[in-house]
Amino acid sequence: MKEITSIHNSYIKNLIKLQEKSRERKKQGLFLIEGKREITLAMAANYEIENILFLTDLISENEILHFFNKNINRTLVSKEVYQKLAYRDSTEGMIAVVKAKDFTLKNIYFKNKNPLILIAEGIEKPGNIGALLRTADAANVDAVFIANPKSDVYNANIIRSSVGCVFTNQIAVGTSEEIIAFLEKEKIHIFATTLQNSNEYHKEIYTKPSAIVVGTEATGLSEIWRTRATQNINIPMQGKIDSMNVSVAAAIVIFEAKRQRQFKI
Repeated sequence: MKEITSIHNSYIKNLIKLQEKSRERKKQGLFLIEGKREITLAMAANYEIENILFLTDLISENEILHFFNKNINRTLVSKEVYQKLAYRDSTEGMIAVVKAKDFTLKNIYFKNKNPLILIAEGIEKPGNIGALLRTADAANVDAVFIANPKSDVYNANIIRSSVGCVFTNQIAVGTSEEIIAFLEKEKIHIFATTLQNSNEYHKEIYTKPSAIVVGTEATGLSEIWRTRATQNINIPMQGKIDSMNVSVAAAIVIFEAKRQRQFKI
C-alpha cells in the first residue's frame, strides 16, 4: 500500500487536474468519484476502479478492504491531500480513481422493444444534468441522451447532484443531428417540449417507443428538434411565468408516459 502526504506529489497534481478539467478527463480516460454510495453504484455498473485514496481519520483500511477486496489498489493520503481532492463538504474518507466509459450511441442497447428515452439538449448547468439523471433513474427510463453537451458527464458536480445516477442510467452523448438520426433509424417517436406549434403534453400518447426531449429554460430546443419531432408538446402554465426548471418539466412528461404505459392507454 502506498502513502502520499504532499499535495505537490506528481500523482496528486494529476488527480487535481482530473477533478478540475474536462479536457484532462477526456484525454486520460479517467475521473474521480467521492463517497460510498456513488462508488458502490459505479461498481454495480461495472466501472473499473484504478485506485482508492483514503483518509484514516474518516475510514480505516479494514473498512476499505471489506468494502472492496484485498487486491484493490489503495493509497493512504494525508488530511491535506484529501481535502485538496475532496469536492464535497461532507465526505466519507475515500475517493476512487475510475476508468471512463464510452458514451457513443453505438453502445446503446434496449432490453425491450418499446423504449422510453429522456433527451436533454444543450443544458449548461451541471446541477440540472444531475437532476435530470435522478428523474430518469426514478422513472427507470431505458436511456438518457445528452445532445450538444456543455459539460462532460463526469463533471464532479454532475456526479454529486445526480447522487450517483450517472452510473445507474444508460447514457449516450452526441450532436442533435446524430441523435435524431439514431431515433429515426430505430423508429422512435420524438416528443419535443416547446411552445411553438405544440399540443398540451397530456393529450399525446406515449405508449409506443418514445423520446421526450427537453432544452434549456432560457432558449428552449433548437429548430432541428422542433421541425423533426413527431409531435411538439407543451406543459400549460397557469401562473405568470412561461417556463419551469428543466428537470421538473422532464419529470412531468416522463411520468405521464409511465402512467400511460402502466395502464396501456
